[in-house]
Amino acid sequence: MNITIAEPIGLTTEKLDRFKNHLEEHGHALSFFNTRPDSNTELLERIKAADVVIISNLPLPGEVIRQCPALKFINIAFTGTDHVDKTACKELGITVCNAAGYSTNAVAELAISSAISLLRKTVEMERNLRSGLDRKGFLGGELSGKTVGIVGLGAIGERVAALALAFGCKVLAYNRSKKNIPGVSQVSLSRLLVESDIVSLHVPLNSETTGMINSESFQMMKPSALLINTARGNVVDIPALAAALKAGTITGAAIDVYEKEPPLEKAHPMMDAPNTILLPHIGFATNEAIDIRSEIIIENTVGWLNGKPMNVV
Repeated sequence: MNITIAEPIGLTTEKLDRFKNHLEEHGHALSFFNTRPDSNTELLERIKAADVVIISNLPLPGEVIRQCPALKFINIAFTGTDHVDKTACKELGITVCNAAGYSTNAVAELAISSAISLLRKTVEMERNLRSGLDRKGFLGGELSGKTVGIVGLGAIGERVAALALAFGCKVLAYNRSKKNIPGVSQVSLSRLLVESDIVSLHVPLNSETTGMINSESFQMMKPSALLINTARGNVVDIPALAAALKAGTITGAAIDVYEKEPPLEKAHPMMDAPNTILLPHIGFATNEAIDIRSEIIIENTVGWLNGKPMNVV
């Protein structure tokens, strides 16, 4: 089998060498690219002869997949899979796996730390200090005692709930299926939006969740509310969010995901939205998470080659 890692996925040199040696011992060939392709044309050149393709969050459209006649398995070093045309994969009988669970703790910790940073206005206060100012009578807020609304009770949502409870928060959650989690009250989305001081999003992107947080949602939220999005960018109507922040409909937002991968253009609607923390998609990016992800990707590949696919989407 020809196996191609089409973009950097965080494998250390040691793990890459171990992976390559294992594959070669079993008669397989491994190709590795340490830069992202600049175009679909370059991507196709890299993977057109591959039986197995390994990517992270690189978009893999159907037009490219359909020009790879040998392709049988796509191994995604990421939790989200909406950047891969799964319809084309289904039509062609291509197995798709992901690395679900590798960044659960990393993303949950970022969501909580972002909420605290907004409440304490740490970005603004650091900027003031560097400008030669003091706190100018500033008082921040505490996470303890706040109502945290979690939209989506997958593994990350559950971890955020546990952390919020540890901080002394009241936790509400909206999930399409019932889960019995001590200390967490499952409610309707509308009630969650109305009652929460902090709304944290943890749903996948699909036809049901695209634009689920929109201008109507912001009108339902408290004027003092904060929005945290470490899920997928298009879960939120981003122009509507920017407008709500500028109008004071809600107080602040911390955003790690957008309609596309950063960098963002200077004219992007969030660039001049007030009371925001804008991050370049770092939720998954910890040493610990990438180490876990590397092991999952290796296990996924070896499992599929042995006729025992794991983490099938």
